[in-house]
This record gives sequence, structure tokens and C-alpha cells, in this order.
Amino acid sequence: MKYGTWNVSCYQSEAVKDLCRAGFSPLTARVLSSRGYHTESAARDFLRCDLPLCDPFALREMDRAVARVKKALQRGEKIAVYGDYDVDGITATCLLVDYLRRRGARCVSYIPGRLEEGYGLNETAVRQLHKERVNLIITVDCGITASAEAELCRELGIDLIITDHHECKQELPEACAVINPHRQDRTYPHTDLCGVGVAFKLAAALEGDQEAVLEEYCDLVCLGVIADVMNLRGENRTFVARGLEALSHPRRVGILSLLKECGCEPGNVTAGTVGYVLAPRINAAGRMGQVEVAVELFMTEDPGCAARKAAALCRLNRQRQAIEADIYRDAVSRLGAVEDPGAIVLAGEDWHQGVVGIVASRMAEEYSCPAFLICLDGEKGKASSRSYGGFNLFSGLTALAGLLESYGGHELAAGFTIRRDRIAAFRDEMSRLAREFMESGEAKAALEIDCSISPQLLTLENVAALAQLEPCGCGCPRPVFCMEHLYVEQLSEVGGGKHLRLRLRTDQGMSIAAIFFSTTARQAAVAQGDFIDVAFTPQVNEFRGMSSVQLNLVDLRQCRNERENNQAEAAVYGRCKERRALSAEEARMLLPNRSEFALVWRYLISHHNAGVVVENAECLCRKIAHAAGTVCSLMRTRVCLDAFHEMGLIELQLHPKYLHIRITSDGSKVDLNQSSVIRYLTECMERR
Repeated sequence: MKYGTWNVSCYQSEAVKDLCRAGFSPLTARVLSSRGYHTESAARDFLRCDLPLCDPFALREMDRAVARVKKALQRGEKIAVYGDYDVDGITATCLLVDYLRRRGARCVSYIPGRLEEGYGLNETAVRQLHKERVNLIITVDCGITASAEAELCRELGIDLIITDHHECKQELPEACAVINPHRQDRTYPHTDLCGVGVAFKLAAALEGDQEAVLEEYCDLVCLGVIADVMNLRGENRTFVARGLEALSHPRRVGILSLLKECGCEPGNVTAGTVGYVLAPRINAAGRMGQVEVAVELFMTEDPGCAARKAAALCRLNRQRQAIEADIYRDAVSRLGAVEDPGAIVLAGEDWHQGVVGIVASRMAEEYSCPAFLICLDGEKGKASSRSYGGFNLFSGLTALAGLLESYGGHELAAGFTIRRDRIAAFRDEMSRLAREFMESGEAKAALEIDCSISPQLLTLENVAALAQLEPCGCGCPRPVFCMEHLYVEQLSEVGGGKHLRLRLRTDQGMSIAAIFFSTTARQAAVAQGDFIDVAFTPQVNEFRGMSSVQLNLVDLRQCRNERENNQAEAAVYGRCKERRALSAEEARMLLPNRSEFALVWRYLISHHNAGVVVENAECLCRKIAHAAGTVCSLMRTRVCLDAFHEMGLIELQLHPKYLHIRITSDGSKVDLNQSSVIRYLTECMERR
């Protein structure tokens, strides 16, 4: 299981019938009802993509920003748009630069080098722009914490307008205007704008015609909204719907070239296309220190240049993937033997600053806790962090600000700089904060599932009709269904071992294809012959002219009976580990017999890799059972391993997800009854 709990919602049968009569498909109707939209009017209001946009001047200090930009246009002053190196920042930069140039501005762009300069406004960049006789700097997607740099701008005689959407600290930088929907004194009706959304609002305010600016730039706004995982409600839903239509019929030669280079057919670009295909390649430019490739892709009008830039982005993305895999392996090896780290805080000397954020995201999900990866350089390190379960990273970093040189970001993703000698203290304190949060009951580590369905509903027509829910994303997630008690007929790792392909069979004999992306059999703790429950999003798969339904797995878990048995045994095993009192019956439940010791030992000897077995405990138990053709108790297997470890037959390390077992036996016979765990269980059984 990737998620500790599955929260399975349910639908109202009568509401589903009404929604189906209103034109929704059976699957779509179940999703809508499960999400609380039981009537046609409620469902259509939820899915509306044509809501009117909010007034740009509702953003505090927008009037001041517009007045200063208009003055710069009238005077012919040189303007620099200062952005960020992710998709949101790149699209915001390109949008505003293009708009201002069309208004006749002398406008340049500046995006700091991720590896050399890091995130946000910095002194070196400000001084360089001053040398280039820039009169006005407008930040997009950054700047909200740049108080020192704002002061430097004043000293140098450069006016500064900040547009950003990241969390604000208590004191705002002193600038001509600070536009941010997160301001404490905000007047804007919501806080869901991303960086390119705020840049769009500035352009719309300058133009005085929001619809005209949206028509021209909805494709760029859409890319930023989806890539930055913004809530797809209200005007963001309008941005994305309009943008997806524009992306499906691209006018920018750069976007058309990128779609072709990625093998995407223009005409059917979805939010998934943006999130999983386009955005990673655009981000790769910034991550690999070549952000100008992405900027030139969006700004060029030359088809030949666009084709070259699109090919370069795809090459950079492949390089990024290789580096990511190396850092992930190194980070996992440094994690050490601890079952519950609270928070993962790791540091490496040669990690790539542009890639560690992706690795942190992967580790946070895999180990079910916030992850902080620090790239060391001399006496300091720069870190990227990702949240888990709703833990607020920005608040956590604010609480530990005394240990940091600087920090910024938002509740789900953040970065900071820290001295090398403070990392250990930071690890201890952040792990404490994360554990307190997880124990508070506020954590949201559950997988939200729309509803359980029967396999018979998975027809091509029903699955295709789920497009009625598009665009899907944050606030309107892709539908997730679940089915129980499926038999794993076939299982193989594909894509160079990165993904897991399964063939599942229902109790009624129906065979279903499934794919679990970015997951191996070991990570999923599944083996051929298992009975599992699956959570999934269905899709129509096209292959060699044939259409079929495929399940894109989100999670899988043991069937209910096995889960309940293991949970009961686990509680007793936990008391045994702590040497707390056990009844004779409980001790009997855990005490292995000679044949069970033999089964576990034979499996370890015959299935090790260079003397090492790395496996999820539950999956190891099931594999032993499959190999032996018998039932195998999870907790008695754990007791066997404990006894082997105590008697020197193995080294056993407990990691958050896996058991690391190294065989150390020299072949000599040992009396396992002399291990402390077996003696303890025997004593408990003999008590009356």
C-alpha cells in the first residue's frame, strides 16, 4: 500500500439514476454523486468551465502596478521581467514579456540560473540589470520574500513591482507594488492563482480587456496552472478549459513542435497530457540549468528553431531522468535502519540541485512522510522539500527559521539554505514536528476513492465517457474507483523495470489488464498468485488499432481477510517486541514450529541476491507461502527472522517499507530455542 488508509465514498442510487437520465454515463454519474453532486444542476455547476473571471483590480496594489508600468511605457523605460525556472515561472515570464513588447515596451527577460543563482531575486542579478540600464523590474512567480533585494533596488534607483503567489512572510518587501493573492490584507476572492495567473491579471489590467488577453495567452496560463497543481475550480477551471482547447490547436510553433516531439497528437490535449508529458520536459530546462531553451521555445516564431528547441527539451528530460534515478538510489542507501523516520532529511555532496525536488517527492510518497533533500556545497547546503499527508512545509520551516539561512515556498513544496553543522539539529526538530502532526489526527494520508464498482461497468463506452469530468486536476481529481478480491494471474516489470504490468482476474472469471506506473513488484509488495484489492483510474488503451480498457493503478493492498488477520497479529507482535505480557493463546499465535523455521530459512537461502534479501514483510510472507504451497503467518515469519538475527544467522535491519536481510550464517547449527524471543514466547505459553 502506498496509502495507509483508503477512504471509499459511496453514491446515492437514485441520484445516479437521475444523473444518467440527464445524460451522464453510469461511471460519471457515480463519481458525481459520490462527490456530493446529486442533481443535474449541481453537477453541471461543478463542471462549468465558463465562469466569469474575477476583476484584476481586486488584487491589492494592482492599480499602483498598472500606473507604474504605463509610466514606463510612456517614457520608453527599459523593463525587465524577472521570473522563475519552473513551468509556472517560464510561462509567466514569456506571457508578460510578449505582452509588453506588443505594447511597444523595451522589455527583456531574466530567469536566474537554478544551479548558479538559485531561486528568486538576488543581488548579482539586480546589479547586472542595473548595468544594463533597466529602470523597472517586474517579478513573476517570485520575489515575495526578497526584502533585501528590494532595498538594493531602491538604492540603485530601480523601481520594483513584485507579482507572486507563494506564501507571504509577516513583512512584505518595500516595492512600488506587491501583488500576491496570499497577502494577509488581500481583497481578491480566492488564493488559487498561480504565478502565470497573476502575470495574466497584470496584463489584463493593463489592457483593460481581460477576454482579449485570455484569448491570446490562455495556452500559457493553462500550462502554468496545471504544472503548479493549482485548484481547478472557479476561474482556474476556465483558464484550463480554454487553454486545453488552444493547446489542441496550437498557434505557437514552439508548442506544436513540442507536441510532435513528444509523440502527442494535436487535437486531443488533456490536462494529463500537460501534467505528465509536456510539463516535465519544460521543467527539465530549468532543472538542468538551460532554462533559456524553454523560453526560446515559447517565444520563437521560426518553425526550424522551434523543432530544435523541442528536441533539446526532450534530451534534457532524459538526462534528468537518469540523474534522478542515481540520486534516488543514493538517497535510499543513506536512509539507514529506522522504521519511522518522522521526516526524511538527507544530504549529499554531489546531488544535482535541479533534480532533488523530484526525488524528494518520490521518497515522501514512498515512505509516507515529508522529505527534505539537501545538496551540500562547502559549509552550506541548498534543499528541496516535499510534503506528505498535508504537513505544512512553509509553517514547519518558519518554526525552525533559527536553524536556516533562508527559506521560501508554500505548504506542499519549499526550499531553504542551511549550514552543514545545523543539519542534524534540523533533522531532529523537523522529525519531531512531523511526528506530532501525524499523531495530531490532522494528517490526510488516506487515499480518497470515489466509489467501489463492479467490473461489468468497465465498458469502453463508460470509460470513454469519463471525459465528461474534464479538465481533471487538483479540486476536480481524476476519478478513482476500487474493486476487491482480484487474482493476480500475471505480473511483469516493464519500461526497463520502472513500471509494473498485471493481468487480473475477477471472481466471475473476467480478465482485466492493469499498469502500475513508477512502481516495481517489490515496492507494491505483490506477487503472482496473490489476491488483492485495487484502486485505479480506468482508461481506454489504443494498441495496433484495437481499443481496450486498462486500469491505471493508484494503489493496491491485501484482501480484507488477510489485512484483518495481519492487523490482529501485528498488535500482539508489537507487545511481544516490547516484552509486554502475552496470554498463552497469544504466545501460541506467534510461536513458530520447526517446519516454519525451515520454510523461512530455505526461502532466504534460495532467493537471496549476493546474500541479501530486500523485501516488504507482507510480500515476503506471501512469497514464502507460494514457494512452499502452504499458508504462512506474517507475524510468525517476523518471529523467525528475529530469532535468526539473535542467533547470528542473519543481519536484520528494519526500514520504513522493507526488511533488509543479509545472510551471515557460516553453516554451523544453532539452537533457535535459545533466542530470547523464543524463550519469552515459551515462558508466556507455560504461564497459567
